[in-house]
Amino acid sequence: MKKNILYIALLGFMSLMTVSCNSELDIEKHGNMGSMDTYYTTDENINTATASLYLEMRSNYFNWFFLKNLLSDDIWAGGGQRGDNGEMEKLNEYRFDSNHSSIEGVYSGLYSIIYKANLIIDKTQGETAVMKRAINEAKVLRAFSHFELVTLWGTAPVVDHLLSVDEYQQGNSTPEELWAAVEKDLNEALNSGSLPSKADVNDTETGIRVTKEFAQALLGKAYLFQGKYSEAASMLDNVINSNKYALYPGEYDAQFHALANNNCESLFELQKRNDPEQLWTQLDMVFLMQGWRTSVLMYDGQAAMELAIGTYGFCNPRESLYDAFVKWEGADGYRLSKTMMNYDQLTAYGVAVQPGAAVYGNEGFFFWKNQSLKSDVITDMSYFQGGQFINLKMMRYAEVLLLAAEANLQAGNSSKALQYINEIRTRAKETPLTAVTLNDIKMEKRLELCNEGVRYQDLVRWGDAKAAMGEQGKDVPAFTGSDVQWNWHNTKYGFQDRNVLLPIPLKEIELNPNMQQNPGW
Repeated sequence: MKKNILYIALLGFMSLMTVSCNSELDIEKHGNMGSMDTYYTTDENINTATASLYLEMRSNYFNWFFLKNLLSDDIWAGGGQRGDNGEMEKLNEYRFDSNHSSIEGVYSGLYSIIYKANLIIDKTQGETAVMKRAINEAKVLRAFSHFELVTLWGTAPVVDHLLSVDEYQQGNSTPEELWAAVEKDLNEALNSGSLPSKADVNDTETGIRVTKEFAQALLGKAYLFQGKYSEAASMLDNVINSNKYALYPGEYDAQFHALANNNCESLFELQKRNDPEQLWTQLDMVFLMQGWRTSVLMYDGQAAMELAIGTYGFCNPRESLYDAFVKWEGADGYRLSKTMMNYDQLTAYGVAVQPGAAVYGNEGFFFWKNQSLKSDVITDMSYFQGGQFINLKMMRYAEVLLLAAEANLQAGNSSKALQYINEIRTRAKETPLTAVTLNDIKMEKRLELCNEGVRYQDLVRWGDAKAAMGEQGKDVPAFTGSDVQWNWHNTKYGFQDRNVLLPIPLKEIELNPNMQQNPGW
């Protein structure tokens, strides 16, 4: 097995080598690992540091994934009952303030990724191929972190080097400074020539780490978010024209399961391993939290044989999402059937609500695309189904096509935009469009990428967030199997003007006199 795979396999072990934090923006080294100034001088140590950087990405995935999906209009927070996870409910209903644990966790987590990237970039001594690749992978992941910071917080500090003690209390940056940092890192990484490309569309090994095409896709996305449409179109077209990626050719829903890890549609996935001896280093709650609420359901027949039973029900699709599917592709739409179920379909599959019970935060619809199967788990633990080896998706080719469709449409090349959106529609078994509008792209993107952590930032940048989510959280449902009850009501709810940016975490404001809070918080 190739060395790069071996080092990614060390991710669990690398957790023993993480350093302690003195600040969200920089971290001094502790422990007995030798001098920091001499550590980054061998390929072996550089590979270890790179594995630790990828582990940091994976460790922060849960908070990152749920923060962005809970803020969107795709899902209800769900759970066992009201208050089962009050912090998730606050996000989903827009009742949060600057002292919210998930917001602080994602903010600090992004700076932890930046710190580990800065260690590699600033401390590496040497110019071997391994070192050059590691430095530029680190630049891409640093750019990813700054992208998330600018699109979510807007004024978070740029940290583009290891900070000295007198630099710890950084003040706010501007969006322009953050975007410049993103572009600089990605252009330098791409111009270095050290990022690999997949050998072909079926190469399942090269893409387990950052590739040239992932960097191009991220840069194209950054250009699009800034309204630089021609630059975005050109960069995203590079990914498409590489012919190294394709829409998954099998059943639509199969791509979201472990057997399709690193498939041809994957631009970047954080790796998991099907190794029972590494179960506890692979353990996370991403799919455990999303799966249906086992404690209030009965399972029989096909469902009992296939499903990984023992999940918590914290991601239930909204009826508005189901209605959008039906309006766009019909009640019997192929992609709809592979994405979610209504209750009639659920009971036909073998699952029903227990008599006298209710599914909290649910309108009678259930996601299928993110429901883990027995074939996805390292060890089947019906009491705590946290051992899946489904890779954690960061970006797939469908998103690239939809980003490119939007960029080309806005840049005046409607024929390319039509070509790209029709590739998505053809895979979804829908009739190709004869002309394309921005609203077509918005709808196609909502359906194709629902609950994949992209919609919230799209709604904000399109200026559609308040219209879509201004009433979100006013009333909260529960589904009994026969009807929907609305027993919970809030007086404070919904996306308001201040929500265009998330609040700088209260902890940062209290500890850093140079930080100013975002407007309205």
